Amino acid sequence: MRWMRAAGRAFLVAAVVLAGYAGFGARGDAGADAPARGPLTLVTAGDLTDYLSPLLDEWNEQHPGERVTLVELPESADETRAQMTSELRSGSSRFDVLNIDVAWTSEFAAAGWVAPLPRDRFPLESFLRPVVDTATFEGRLYAVPYVTNAGLLYYRKDILDREGEKPPGTWAELARQAAEVAPRHGLDGYAGQFLPYEGLTVNVTEAVHSAGGAVLRDDGAEVAVDSPAARAGLRFLADGVREGWIPRAALGWKEEESRRAFQDGRLLFLRNWPYVYAEASAPDSKVAGRFGAVPLPGPDGPGASVLGGSNLAVSSRSRHPASAADLISYLTSEPVQRKVLTEGALPPVRAALYEDPELVRAYPYLPVLRESVLSAVPRPKSPRYDQVSLAVQAVAQDLLSLRQTPEQAVARLARELEALTRKG
Repeated sequence: MRWMRAAGRAFLVAAVVLAGYAGFGARGDAGADAPARGPLTLVTAGDLTDYLSPLLDEWNEQHPGERVTLVELPESADETRAQMTSELRSGSSRFDVLNIDVAWTSEFAAAGWVAPLPRDRFPLESFLRPVVDTATFEGRLYAVPYVTNAGLLYYRKDILDREGEKPPGTWAELARQAAEVAPRHGLDGYAGQFLPYEGLTVNVTEAVHSAGGAVLRDDGAEVAVDSPAARAGLRFLADGVREGWIPRAALGWKEEESRRAFQDGRLLFLRNWPYVYAEASAPDSKVAGRFGAVPLPGPDGPGASVLGGSNLAVSSRSRHPASAADLISYLTSEPVQRKVLTEGALPPVRAALYEDPELVRAYPYLPVLRESVLSAVPRPKSPRYDQVSLAVQAVAQDLLSLRQTPEQAVARLARELEALTRKG
């Protein structure tokens, strides 16, 4: 999950500690048999920018009796989730707060691993509107948004300017420029994250929603993928591979591999998270000062990004839930959220920061990112999200390997998702 670097450095699927509330209510009151205050453990995916430890050092200096120990898991979202859920299933009280990928909130809440939270404990009205929905399940708040994320389309501005072209606003424009303009400059056309892992689920979900479709509805209760829109979304990706403007090598890329391809000057277009902007602007980047970023395109205009990022949830087994809630309030406060952006290169959840003139000057992509977040869609909400994602990845892998047509892929995915919802 790369957002930790970007919002990840694209996906910081982590666990952090919540605090300030002595009992969280149903589905296993956090720390019901323990003192409400005391030391905490925050678990997170690997902090690739090393911004988090200094923030926690500040907390520890101010709260010597509630010191936070940081536990870093692998940076990969899939590996982080596997280690985190293994610990939670065991009934361990090792972790107090989980910094979890936004797509995991429903699963963790349904399993009783995280405790419900009082809405009035946190300034949710100050957050970007769509991010709050990612922290809820069945109408209750089970986490607090910490970092958000939305996909952007990076493009080589110097090359499009030389060709007298504007960045693509539709799939047709993207396909034409990727197929015709890129080869004239010795570049590959377009890439996203197409290795079978969580990033592939994100890319497929964006294509389906951009075409007006959906994978699931009603918190995972209804399968919606068997639709003309879903077939159109999958066809866009499959056509790219078949026609060659999506390079075959991209079928083995995650966030970093695709970022390096763009940063090394090998791609005309890249779908990736906001952290790429800072990376590609670095002095050693071959495209520094020569690229731009716009919202993802769709069939007839702006498309839909998947809403990424992470939420902070308190473990149902937390020994010190009041301290945990206070820590979450600290990490989601305006001053700390500013540092999340300036020192961690991660998109904050506080809406006002996206309109701060000083920050916009330093991070020119903020207005585009705000637009993308406000129009972004969540990944399918489901208590069985891990199995939903695996099904999407398996089907998409066969699609992009050209072993199945879009029609066959959609029909197969619908069957597999129907079987999962029946288990439900």
